[in-house]
Amino acid sequence: MLTMTAAAARRTALAAQGFAERRPAGTPSRRTVLKAVNRTGLLQLDSVSVAVRAHYMPVFSRVGGYDRDLLDAAAWRHTSAKPRALVEYWAHEAALIPVADWPLLRWRMRDYADGRWSGERRVLDRNPTLGRDVLDVITEVGAATAGEVERHLRIAPREPRGTWWGRSDTKVVCEQLFSAGALSVDRRVAFTRHYDLAERVLPPDVLATRLDEPDAVRELVRRAARALGVATEADLRDYYRLSAAQGRTAVAELVDDAALVPATVRGWDEPAYLHVDARIPRRAGGTALLSPFDPLVFCRPRTERIFGFRYRLEIYTPAHKRVHGYYVFPFLLDGELVARVDLKADRPADVLRVPGAFVEDGHHPGEVADALAAELRAMANWLGLSDVAVGDRGDLAADLAARV
Repeated sequence: MLTMTAAAARRTALAAQGFAERRPAGTPSRRTVLKAVNRTGLLQLDSVSVAVRAHYMPVFSRVGGYDRDLLDAAAWRHTSAKPRALVEYWAHEAALIPVADWPLLRWRMRDYADGRWSGERRVLDRNPTLGRDVLDVITEVGAATAGEVERHLRIAPREPRGTWWGRSDTKVVCEQLFSAGALSVDRRVAFTRHYDLAERVLPPDVLATRLDEPDAVRELVRRAARALGVATEADLRDYYRLSAAQGRTAVAELVDDAALVPATVRGWDEPAYLHVDARIPRRAGGTALLSPFDPLVFCRPRTERIFGFRYRLEIYTPAHKRVHGYYVFPFLLDGELVARVDLKADRPADVLRVPGAFVEDGHHPGEVADALAAELRAMANWLGLSDVAVGDRGDLAADLAARV
């Protein structure tokens, strides 16, 4: 049984996520962007855009100021010269994943054949032919939004609103067909999904790939282990939202195959597993602002275990009860989470706003502020904003304002 210190485990996790390497000099290329995505295995999608869409930020955190159009093109444009490299599906949550990984989630598509949740099933029950109607429209007209599908149908007055955030029944059915693998996402325009038949979005060899569920799940756990470096069984399951039974079986088989090395990490309450190819750097590295949905921190129990950093997203907390702010980014400095900053991209004012900034206990505010100011300026430049404006909330605000 391998024994690791907590510090070694933290360094391993950072290296696995791409933070042990220097950011590339110059403007990152498509190849560099896709290398970063392939390292994490997924980019979580989220509709909140108060600072920047969630899927863009993890790449910036790892490679610096890249052209976001490179990621858009990789996910939502396809040409013979540059085939689609990424595709949307339910991975950790809704996410971009490498196209080649889509077959690994076919078992989930089968599970979702009759709806991903009870609200979808109720919509399907009261609209037994709507799924076929939606497929017929998209087959005929090509990629379309749910609203465009509704306009093409015109078979009756607009159907009652669905129960999922006020979505129409047509939108709910489009989402169900996406979850079941019949539809995929050809492109997004203003972040709105344009659905198309999966067979027109994905290449034939990917569509033809079939794996038994145990084999697919084992491969997902292998990918999670590679992305995490060292992890508990619960961490490995969380990465692709697997069940406890799936995780236990897959981890045991990967240990038998020597793909995972059982380990004891000092200070961890649960057994750990080290990916056989994981690097254990001698020194911690990585300085970056992290999206709330970054794969390094989206598993909150793991974040607390590895970094001693208790992190909760406060978007749904009433404003007067928020501790740190609406959309708070942890700040990674030399491999430690040392601060958190509430961020907002105020595009009309051409400013990246920092309503609040807070330093973690045990870290020098001046040193943290120096590094954080540089990262904020880099982020503002990447977003095309001319200035950074720091508010007065938090014990780091004054030091930070003096440096930006």
